[in-house]
Amino acid sequence: MERRVLITVARDEIAPRFDLATEALLLNISEGGEILQRKSFLLAHASGDELCDLALSRDIGVIVCGGIEEEYYHYLRWKRIDVIDAIMGPLERVVQRLADNRLRSGDILYDREAEHS
Repeated sequence: MERRVLITVARDEIAPRFDLATEALLLNISEGGEILQRKSFLLAHASGDELCDLALSRDIGVIVCGGIEEEYYHYLRWKRIDVIDAIMGPLERVVQRLADNRLRSGDILYDREAEHS
């Protein structure tokens, strides 16, 4: 079964807050972890409500984000959308972990070596 995922983005990293993101990446991922489709969206302004509407209109099953207000979290869960939150790190590393089905809430994926150089 294919997974439809929305990731909140800020430049080339996960956006620090769901409701402040102005960019989203939509992915379709096969059961085997192959990325079947990848599409970027730019929002006119930061809006948690618009991101929720985008997720619902695109039949998203999983949202990956940094911090998220409790109101949005509970609304998305009520709509049967899984939320993987408190994620920090470079977008491509997050996408790879997600494709490998190894991304968990709270993952911090920055490269420690790069921080110390």
